[in-house]
Amino acid sequence: MSDTNGTIYSIYYLMRILFCINTLGSGGKERRLTELLKEITKLPDINTQLVVLSEDIHYDDVLSLGIKVHRIIRRSKKDLSIFNKLYRLCRNYKPHIVHTWDSMSAVYLAPICKVLSIKMINGMVVDVPERRNIFNKYWMRAKLTFPLSDYIVGNSAAGLIAYSAPAKRKVLIANGFNFQRLEGLVPKEVVRKELGISEEYVIGMVASFSERKDYKTFYDASQLLLEKRSDLIFLAIGSNTDSCESRNMIEEKHIAKFRLLGKKTDVETMINAMDICVLSTYTEGISNSIMEYMALGKPVIATIGGGTNELITDNYTGLLINRSDPKALAEKIELLLNDPDLRSSMGKAAHERIKDQFSIRKMVDSYCLLYETAVTRNSDQNPI
Repeated sequence: MSDTNGTIYSIYYLMRILFCINTLGSGGKERRLTELLKEITKLPDINTQLVVLSEDIHYDDVLSLGIKVHRIIRRSKKDLSIFNKLYRLCRNYKPHIVHTWDSMSAVYLAPICKVLSIKMINGMVVDVPERRNIFNKYWMRAKLTFPLSDYIVGNSAAGLIAYSAPAKRKVLIANGFNFQRLEGLVPKEVVRKELGISEEYVIGMVASFSERKDYKTFYDASQLLLEKRSDLIFLAIGSNTDSCESRNMIEEKHIAKFRLLGKKTDVETMINAMDICVLSTYTEGISNSIMEYMALGKPVIATIGGGTNELITDNYTGLLINRSDPKALAEKIELLLNDPDLRSSMGKAAHERIKDQFSIRKMVDSYCLLYETAVTRNSDQNPI
């Protein structure tokens, strides 16, 4: 079997794959699944169906791919009727593989796959948990579902290690960036005008305002800089960045220097308008935001640890800082502001790293190889 780019696989029959995800909101794993579906639906020997366990479909591209999308809505956090609905779907569709994309879908489908003898790929490893005990629901779901999974996929080596994925069943497949997403971007001058930006420099962070993202450090560092210079504006893009809780972290005297934009569909266009990009977090796998920053040739400052170290080479493709250190973040931002050559060289190196090591083609090839392996090899053997 070959795709439109000539990549050759050795699947000689129609393979049926059922994908399942809790939500298709605006997060990183949702973006990754969407990009994968766009590519494998071009392959003639793979038939796919998708299950979404909520009504939230931010990436509505999947609705135009010609695949069947089942919305099996969870009416509560512990909706047991979902087991029966998914069981009947698997009985009717008869997939060779079920590929779950988060911990909740893995909990529902792991026992069903075991009962029906369907190969299951568990894709819940997308972060690097700090709490590895019964008080972390994701850790507990891993302990429940890993023994029932044929393969456990993580997008970072750090995540697979942190979750103690079994050596013979763990597979590392990093995120892939589709450079076609950068075609037809709105010019940065237009974006700045629309946002009412006259300042010389734009510094931004793209992430949801949530417990795993450290917006407090980003806001505190920004305000340290605003105490001594007026040529800066700061963007916060992602779910709930426009919330009252987010706004309350910023002093009233500085609020005019911030644009709290909430969830955006044109993220690449927004990043293109930035001069420096930041990701301040508590825990991270392979961050889609960082990949987007780097693909667009932007200098990046990010919190050290987890999968971030697998993306950024400190002082070459970006700058790394310790967690919850606004002073250090402010210093790194100012270093880049005062050195245009460093901004340029770091951005170019970052772009080349994504192009060479984290392409969408490489990600799709890796998943196709895993799917072939899953149906032809005993999962007790080393995966790929």
